[in-house]
Amino acid sequence: MLTTYEVGEKTATAGIPRRAAQLPKGEPLSVKPHPSVSTVHDILLHASKKYPDSPLFGYRDVISIHSEDKEVKKVVNGIEKVEVKTWKYFELSEYKFVNYTQVQQKVVEIGAGLIKIGLKEKDIVNIFASTSHNWMTMTHACYSQNICISTSYDNLGADGLKFALDEGECSTIVTQPDLLPMLKKVIAGVPTLKNVIYVGNVSSEFESVVSSFESECPNVKLYSMDQVQQLGKENMIATNPPKAEDLCCIMYTSGSTGNPKGVMLSHANVVAGIAGIIGLFGDTFSPQDTYLAYLPLAHVLEFLVETLCMYTGVTIGYGSPKTLTDASVRNCKGDIRELRPTVMAGVPSVWETIKKGIMAKLNSQSPFVKFLFNSAFALKKNLMSIGLPHSFLDSSIFGKIAESTGGRLRLALSGGAPIAAETHEFLTVALCHIVNGYGMTESGGALGIQNMSQKGQYGNVGAPFTCTELKLVAANDYDPHGNPPRGEIWARGASITSGYFKNPQLTAETITEDGWLKTGDVGEWLPDGNLKIIDRVKNLVKLAHGEYVALEKLEAQYKSSHYVMNICVVADPSKSHIVALIVPNGPAMDQLATELGVPKKDYSNPAVIKAVGNDLADCAKRANFQGAEVLKYFTILHDEWTPENGMLTAAQKLKRKDIVSHYKDDIEKMYV
Repeated sequence: MLTTYEVGEKTATAGIPRRAAQLPKGEPLSVKPHPSVSTVHDILLHASKKYPDSPLFGYRDVISIHSEDKEVKKVVNGIEKVEVKTWKYFELSEYKFVNYTQVQQKVVEIGAGLIKIGLKEKDIVNIFASTSHNWMTMTHACYSQNICISTSYDNLGADGLKFALDEGECSTIVTQPDLLPMLKKVIAGVPTLKNVIYVGNVSSEFESVVSSFESECPNVKLYSMDQVQQLGKENMIATNPPKAEDLCCIMYTSGSTGNPKGVMLSHANVVAGIAGIIGLFGDTFSPQDTYLAYLPLAHVLEFLVETLCMYTGVTIGYGSPKTLTDASVRNCKGDIRELRPTVMAGVPSVWETIKKGIMAKLNSQSPFVKFLFNSAFALKKNLMSIGLPHSFLDSSIFGKIAESTGGRLRLALSGGAPIAAETHEFLTVALCHIVNGYGMTESGGALGIQNMSQKGQYGNVGAPFTCTELKLVAANDYDPHGNPPRGEIWARGASITSGYFKNPQLTAETITEDGWLKTGDVGEWLPDGNLKIIDRVKNLVKLAHGEYVALEKLEAQYKSSHYVMNICVVADPSKSHIVALIVPNGPAMDQLATELGVPKKDYSNPAVIKAVGNDLADCAKRANFQGAEVLKYFTILHDEWTPENGMLTAAQKLKRKDIVSHYKDDIEKMYV
């Protein structure tokens, strides 16, 4: 059965647009999930009436912070050095929950408080904070008075934060105590800023930070969220709901170069995205589900998924990347095992880390246990492919893997970047069904996603949401009329942004006059109607012998190697081969060194290079890479790549230009 159908006509440079098979032919693209829901504010109202006593937000209090000193070995200029670093571990309470009615009441009170401190309709409030129930509560408080939010990642640097505050002419920012020092760096240069609201409890280590901020920044007023709520209680006013066309959010994308781009999302855009998911998934989500929230809410993926959860009555339990697992906390369970979610989302790096953790434990077992696992894996894979039951394998062989995520996980979403087909398949068989999604900030997060029934489908992103239609347009040497059809993906529908905030030139370059969004992604229609992402237009490089290589496609596959934590593939158009810079997976590399009898961290050792090269060759073979796509030259680094050191964006994507510049000498050596 085809997952898409064609609507309209082709042109000389573009294929026929396609829509999801779930959208009846002749019907318009989805706009609303329910007749009464036109705005994100309506979503909370709708859910509060339908699920008044159901738990909405779950959170944990910090009981204590434990510090532990550990020795860390590093190799600098070929010399091993030992450094002592202090690691912090959190001791947390059990989850506490507030229901839909309680959240709705708090939202109304905080909204009134925002008006009391001077905010007015259509003002822009910047939220510079990590993902939490307070983030979403404050956001909906803004919506209750038709105030727009703008988003800043909590690891955004001073320049990006200042740019967002200046461009939005923000009078108010919402942050948290540990981010006040960063805010202090830019506050003098933001004359419009009058109010700072901090969320969360002030722990003992940040009491001095809060008090010093008040004394050193006398031109702004500092409030806690509780104080704003109390002001609202004392000065209650009616809500001022937004209209569908009003701005909901200016979501700043963490670009790899230049200033962040502010994508304007209206309430109608976000609501259409929710309608598009419901159009594909129907009643897949319910109040019996619990979702683990830990990805940045400043990213459209998390924002859209949490809004979907709210609409469908799902409980949202908040965690943190710092406290997800038992290994990262003390005297309590990690967020995953404490919450025991049924649904969660992750970017490919999260799924790669989980897969590598499973494989590391498996490799430490006896040959018999490995044989048992591999046999059960093959059997379950075959049973899944023909639709036969496999619960007896889940409860026995794969039970311990399921327990590592709480034992209830039934569905996971991968998005934000391409996931290697091998990793996708492994975790779907060993852990739970993972659906691959496709979206971008400019589309309100809603472009394509795999259907729940498409088990055994790996390496594609399914069909368009029912709110969106997609077409392929000629790009580079890709032909939308070829076999298979390939080209740049263009999208149109009610979830698509109207453009970039205060940037009409970029808007005109990205969105056509008739409403098509140029995604910059290269796609291929598969015979069953599903869409496969090949790469980014700008990351397609033509080598000296004429072959094109797709950098992100290669990186997604090579990242599935046991020994790779992160990788940047480099292609010089004047050369005939690719090279790569590799951030190693430390535990796997240490185990390899032990097996080979060589010093740990000696990443230039010929035996190490040979073993890693063989594993990369296996990755290429499994992906059917040809000729120029096969990686033969690489450098294993001792560095980490983080947003803080400028190698990754705030959304954890490669800052390719900066990486290539920083490691210029290493790259040149590989091309000698």
